[in-house]
Amino acid sequence: MSRMHRTDPELTHRLSRRGMLGVAAGATAAALLGAAAAPATAATETATGAAGRGRPVLPPGRLGIQLYSLRDKVSTLGFAPVFAELEKYGYDEVEFAGYTQGSAGPITLAQLKRLAKNYGLNPIGSHVGYYSTDPNAYTFAQNLTKVLDDAQALGLKHIGTASGPFRYGSTVDAWKRAAEEFNAYGAAAKARGMKFYQHNHSEEFSFATDNPKVRLYDVLLAETDPDLVYLEMDIFWAYSGQFRFSKRPDGTPAPFEPLDYVLRQPHRYPLFHVKDGVSDPANQYGYRMTDVGDGDIDYQRFISAVTRLRGERLAHHWQAEHDQPTESFTFARRSSEYLHSLREKC
Repeated sequence: MSRMHRTDPELTHRLSRRGMLGVAAGATAAALLGAAAAPATAATETATGAAGRGRPVLPPGRLGIQLYSLRDKVSTLGFAPVFAELEKYGYDEVEFAGYTQGSAGPITLAQLKRLAKNYGLNPIGSHVGYYSTDPNAYTFAQNLTKVLDDAQALGLKHIGTASGPFRYGSTVDAWKRAAEEFNAYGAAAKARGMKFYQHNHSEEFSFATDNPKVRLYDVLLAETDPDLVYLEMDIFWAYSGQFRFSKRPDGTPAPFEPLDYVLRQPHRYPLFHVKDGVSDPANQYGYRMTDVGDGDIDYQRFISAVTRLRGERLAHHWQAEHDQPTESFTFARRSSEYLHSLREKC
């Protein structure tokens, strides 16, 4: 169950803003998000439904946060004060982006695991580098056993990388080669009771340089074993990919909807990054990153579509994230408040 202790006084204003955005954005929002319903109607339902009665859109016990968003606080305060705040904000899980506290002092993995438990936080996953030219680097390619040892010591059920499969280039064969390595990492993780996963940015949705009809993300899905390699969809970057790569290099249309990837193979997406953005076609990525609930990505629609699938409501973990929050504790608090507020009709 969620552990909310306070109500954000700005919540009503933020929900109203999303309602107005739906009216103002019109066809632009529909094109960017691929919404089946009229944007004005969908946004109005989001604003009114969130404050009303109904089943929470967010499944109980499944809200996490990627600690990269709070790296400034971890390095200055340490994990304990950060975990204490996250407990107050109603978070259930944490995803690591490193196991040290920086200038806040050393901590062992055993201490870190115990600390998370003391604050009611489940360590759900971690981001580790894919490869490096340094043979001693802490990456899957250079130190797989150590990476898995540490993940196992923390009790992680998922261990993954935010690195794209670009190690050998952007051709179809290059991605097939990377997929073979991901399969090997997945097999090693599975042997220890964990799932290996890859976290996308927008470039994964680009096209192969030797065959511009082929989307590289499709190569990754096709060439990795679904029982060994899983995906953590960063929803913001997936919609950025939609903005950037809905046309092939020659200009021919190649539309896609990120949500459709999940609905076709929901078992491959145990983790998500819930990251929001304000639509900005002048921006090279199509969006300007913002706190969850302040942007134009329809999380009521996205999360509901996944959790309504039979047997899938509790099968996924939703990690709030912001790469460069203005104030990281404020981001964490407001994002949790917003996501917990969303309601849907039973």
